[in-house]
Amino acid sequence: MGVTLWLRRFAWATLVANIGLIVTGGAVRLTGSGLGCPTWPHCDDGSFVPHGAMTINKRIEFGNRTLTFVLVAIAVALFVAARQHARETGRRDLLQLSIVLAFAIPAQAVLGGVTVLTDLNPWVVSFHLLCSMAIVGVATLFLHRIEHPAPAVPARGALLRLAWATFAAAWAVLYVGTVVTGSGPHAGDLHAPRNGLDPLQLSQLHADVVFLFVGLTVGLLFVLLATRAPTLAVRSAALLLVLEVAQGAIGFVQYFTNLPIVLVGFHVLGAALISAAVTHALLQVREPAAG
Repeated sequence: MGVTLWLRRFAWATLVANIGLIVTGGAVRLTGSGLGCPTWPHCDDGSFVPHGAMTINKRIEFGNRTLTFVLVAIAVALFVAARQHARETGRRDLLQLSIVLAFAIPAQAVLGGVTVLTDLNPWVVSFHLLCSMAIVGVATLFLHRIEHPAPAVPARGALLRLAWATFAAAWAVLYVGTVVTGSGPHAGDLHAPRNGLDPLQLSQLHADVVFLFVGLTVGLLFVLLATRAPTLAVRSAALLLVLEVAQGAIGFVQYFTNLPIVLVGFHVLGAALISAAVTHALLQVREPAAG
């Protein structure tokens, strides 16, 4: 019982820390601090820590880099707890997921280094953010698996296909959102390149995909209600819809107010929360729990 409690705590810490890393990474970009440390793995002057004048941009970028060590510490703790849990229960699925999460952190650090070494190439930055979103999804899956081992035969049918379509639409929204950002003013550095695409047309495409995502979520929620699905599945879909509406409102306001960094920062947070929420909603449909 004690091991399970610690496992759950470290799993929550993993989820929260990775969402926090996405937000701080957004802050690096929004403050133009992406090249505050102009090289990698060193910060500057052949040193891993900043040397010379400590500008605000250098502080922000170096601070974001040091968060990697916090994530590594949490990932190691999660692995140790998962290994002990596996010894006591015989379940190795959580141990395997903890290994995925543990290796994902340094892999993301290396990818972050590539973004610096490519002078914040917008396509590399986009992939870097999407990988962080994927880690949030895996962390959500880990939390779900603590109490709900994978069923031998998961649910099937039209409802599950609708849930998968909603999940796919969510990732289309996240991807197009990163491309929109790559065409806009928040490059992470004054001299960083843009992807050369039209921000107006991309924003329209992004809005269209968002409407599709919202429509699929509304449909999923109504079908869950109509079929008297378990309460947790209904609540999961409802929470996802609430996040989408809030995220959409922020998106529209930020677009018509010339992308103020505070609103864009909240939009980045919303994207991370949606990655977690849509994963949870899919799991609740695929593996419905009583209640």
